[in-house]
Amino acid sequence: MASVSRISIAPVKGLGLVHPESVVLELHGVRENRRFHIVDADGRRFNQLRNGALVQIRPEYDADSERLTLRAPDGSVADGVVSLGAEVTTDFYGRAVAGNYVEGPWSVALSGWAGQPLRLVQSPPGLAVDRARGHVSLISTASLEELGREGEQGEPVDGRRFRMLFELDGCEPHEEDGWVKQHVRIGEAVIRIRGDVGRCAITTQNPETGTPDLDTLRTIAAYRGFTENEAGERHIPFGVFGEVTDPGRVTIGDAVEMVEPSLLDQAT
Repeated sequence: MASVSRISIAPVKGLGLVHPESVVLELHGVRENRRFHIVDADGRRFNQLRNGALVQIRPEYDADSERLTLRAPDGSVADGVVSLGAEVTTDFYGRAVAGNYVEGPWSVALSGWAGQPLRLVQSPPGLAVDRARGHVSLISTASLEELGREGEQGEPVDGRRFRMLFELDGCEPHEEDGWVKQHVRIGEAVIRIRGDVGRCAITTQNPETGTPDLDTLRTIAAYRGFTENEAGERHIPFGVFGEVTDPGRVTIGDAVEMVEPSLLDQAT
């Protein structure tokens, strides 16, 4: 049976990942995940495609106390309790995401680290995700191993490149693709898988340094081809995403299995 082998969240979109032992899946996903994002002086999203070294900055965020700490590789730290300023709207792939500028030391620190003016923005839980109704993402270690076999390195690819919420052991390669349009129980929660995830060049970047060092896109395209998303746009698929239908806690080692529709009916 499939089980959860790693959990990855990004309190600040584009910065280093955090790997908790357990998370609570609410209807909008994990409350601490992607609560913050970065914009440039023109209000455009600033991410790893524009500066891969962002991933070297390690965030710590406590949603209850609203304390955010960013630790840069040079040892400098920006820390404090979040205070919200003016309202702002950020474009996420054609979708308007509401938020507020964050007052405090973080924007100045990010600007210094990146060498250009940047602002930190906080959005309500579940808004600043890449796909509407896509608060959960899954990838199996077997798929990562298959990618390694198909590529030049011949060994499993580090799943952090794909920045998925859950990595799963105990699956066949790309078994998760067969869960699309199905309900899956993961720990105490149930999610509905909506589609496969179209990949971008961020996956070519080393998850520790942010430097491009592996042509993931060419390899995936060569052995998997292209698929279409819900909007009919062609993309390179790797992993799946979905929405939470029944909230609950998920812990490392929890079982993951498809749920028959009749069993869902009995639970309602």
